Amino acid sequence: MITLDEITMAVGGRTLFEEVSCGFSPNNRYGLTGPNGAGKSTLFKIIMGLLDPIKGRVAKPKRVGMLRQNIHDYQDERTLDVVIQGNARLWKAMQDREVLYNQEMTDEVGIKLGELETIVAEEDGYSAEANAENLLLGIGVPAEHHYKPMKEIPQDMQFRALLCQALFGEPEALLLDEPTNHLDMGSIGWLENFLCQYRGTLIVVSHDRHFLNAVTTHIADIDYETIIIYPGNYDDMVEAKTAVRERATQDAKSKEKKIAQLQEFVSRFRSGTRASQVQSRLREIEKLQPQELKKSNIQRPYIRFIPTEKQSGKVVLKIESVSKGYGDTQVINNFSLEIHRGDKIGVIGNNGRGKTTLLKMLAQVLTPDRGVIEPGHNMISGYFPQNHGDVVDKKDETNLFEWLKNRKANVYDTEARSVLGKMLFGGDDAFKRISALSGGETARLILGGMMLTDHNFIILDEPNNHLDLEAVSALGWALDEYKGTAIVASHDRDLISRFAKKLIVFTETGIEVFDGPLEEYLQVSKVSK
Repeated sequence: MITLDEITMAVGGRTLFEEVSCGFSPNNRYGLTGPNGAGKSTLFKIIMGLLDPIKGRVAKPKRVGMLRQNIHDYQDERTLDVVIQGNARLWKAMQDREVLYNQEMTDEVGIKLGELETIVAEEDGYSAEANAENLLLGIGVPAEHHYKPMKEIPQDMQFRALLCQALFGEPEALLLDEPTNHLDMGSIGWLENFLCQYRGTLIVVSHDRHFLNAVTTHIADIDYETIIIYPGNYDDMVEAKTAVRERATQDAKSKEKKIAQLQEFVSRFRSGTRASQVQSRLREIEKLQPQELKKSNIQRPYIRFIPTEKQSGKVVLKIESVSKGYGDTQVINNFSLEIHRGDKIGVIGNNGRGKTTLLKMLAQVLTPDRGVIEPGHNMISGYFPQNHGDVVDKKDETNLFEWLKNRKANVYDTEARSVLGKMLFGGDDAFKRISALSGGETARLILGGMMLTDHNFIILDEPNNHLDLEAVSALGWALDEYKGTAIVASHDRDLISRFAKKLIVFTETGIEVFDGPLEEYLQVSKVSK
């Protein structure tokens, strides 16, 4: 059980929580939601004791697993050891035992060794490596990486090892902040199954709507300077929250209407013979005065991609016998495809198999080793790279307004300000420096640039990374409504399901093209297995 008792916290003069009291129970799985900046990561730090609240107390179990992001602290350590460190008591006992075994054996050393062996046995230490290996294999880290130092394995595998560290040792509670980052669809499915069988207290933050719906039994929503817990998954919460807000708004309107009627009576008879009735109405007006509804901190950007008036030809892009490799590794081999006007294509598959390479070649950022990629008539492309630094220099001291104006020649100031407002950069935020942007803000700025510039074919590589749920939902709507041609790589099943009518699937044996939506592909794949 994790309990918050009258927690108050403010950051930069803005109140995140005010005297919040609530509990998170065992056997329940809570999705912690709220827009970027609402305080989700701050709450995790408060629960773990890494940050002191202004007011209030936290009670938590002795053993809490938390997903950490500090991969640089583990670069020289074996991947297996990093996972086992998730059980701090066991890891310390194993380290202390190793030191004693290298000392001269005395009665005192023997007694200490006996005590340490007891701890190792209590913590299931003799199965620790086997258990760690099972976690790593389940999350998609191959066996050849398990005994290597972290610095010698791919970075996405390092993050997966830290996720296994949080899961290791049967913690009584789990705090997972964006655990699906760096995971492909297969690994996300494994994690969903693991968490659904977990019997402790789970609190998870994720921008993956499908993941939250699959895993959670409750949603803890940060809004109105408090935390409101709703039963059910994310979609259930949205429905309930919308209904509550609509009822409150309707009640406020009804009170305003009644007050207007009472005030009319008071105005007509204030100086007449019906003074007692006037006083009664005045008292009723005072009781009916509606309390001001607290403003929700949820904001959804308005994303809309409008294709240029120049329509592309029927064939937007022709890919003929394209191959691309890096050193001895061939990631794309003899791939051919025609992309037609109006196609909505999702690109899926495990990490490291060439999705980004393909999109970079389509965007003409990379050239193939062999084969030809031929743009169709009047094709004008817009590109969102997975690495934001390919478009936005994070050391740039230019402000957002200037950066956006430089995206298109002869753009009007009002047009640039309008796009910034739609992407939630209102008022003085339009003059924020590029160097000060968060990951989510940078993603919204790049999307704003695509809204401003000309295109009839858009290429997006993991655009949902760093975006909150509201922004991902807005992006899904924009892709679905887009009248041009779109190709998007993403592990977000809700996003792909929303817009894609065709799939490019990177498998172990090569690249498949599936003419149908994601759900249909998953059904066919399940049957074929």
